Amino acid sequence: MSGEGIRYAVFTKPWKMPLPELGKFVKDMGFDGIELPVRPEYQVEPESVAKGLPEAAKILADCGVKIESIAGPTDEATIEACGKAGVPIIRICESISKEENYLDAEDSLQMKYDNLVPILDRYGVTLGIQNHCNRFVPNAMCLKSLIGGYNSKHVAAVWDAAHNALNGEDLDLAIDIIYPQICMVNLKNGYWKRQTGPEAEVAKWKVYWTSGRQGLASWPLVAQELKKRDWFGVLCLTAEYSDHDSVDRLIKEDLALAKSLFE
Repeated sequence: MSGEGIRYAVFTKPWKMPLPELGKFVKDMGFDGIELPVRPEYQVEPESVAKGLPEAAKILADCGVKIESIAGPTDEATIEACGKAGVPIIRICESISKEENYLDAEDSLQMKYDNLVPILDRYGVTLGIQNHCNRFVPNAMCLKSLIGGYNSKHVAAVWDAAHNALNGEDLDLAIDIIYPQICMVNLKNGYWKRQTGPEAEVAKWKVYWTSGRQGLASWPLVAQELKKRDWFGVLCLTAEYSDHDSVDRLIKEDLALAKSLFE
């Protein structure tokens, strides 16, 4: 498989520049599209999504950049705005509170999705559920349990290789499990960094977000497994790095790495 069917997007959370500048910046880096945060203090805020998102899509399209997904609310106004703007996916992560039993939380989430399906269907939008380490829906097996019963045009998986690796699920097995439900693939990388010395009574660890070559998730393995299945679609590089001052350099390097692996 060539890279012709792969569309490279970037999560634009690190950059709050005006939309025309953002479009040029992203295009010059070599991306085809973006995931746009619909959040307070970003280019499109939740309160103005009905007007702001279609306008943003037009401005970015003039730069040759498509909004492939948003990270934002799942209310009907946002879903409708996505439909009108031609944005196919709303990506969300589902947290599990410390007071919740995991299986009870899964039941509650499925009730929420059941109520959203008619709205998603009406506007032609997909709800993309991303796995996330710590107290979230953590890996491919949990994603499969949560959303396996839904039509993937309504509720699907945004599979994140780094969070999957941080949770200890082998990447090739994860792709076996969740592949039929994937609507988008996230690429970033990280590893667990010890925060305490060896003399501590209990070790504490924190994720260090690093470049694509350096973390627990093998990007070559991800590319190999997806290419083996003739996968095509949106590959979103999430531009998440613990070295915040090096984001612009690292994201360019990671895009070059991803293109080398898929093309």
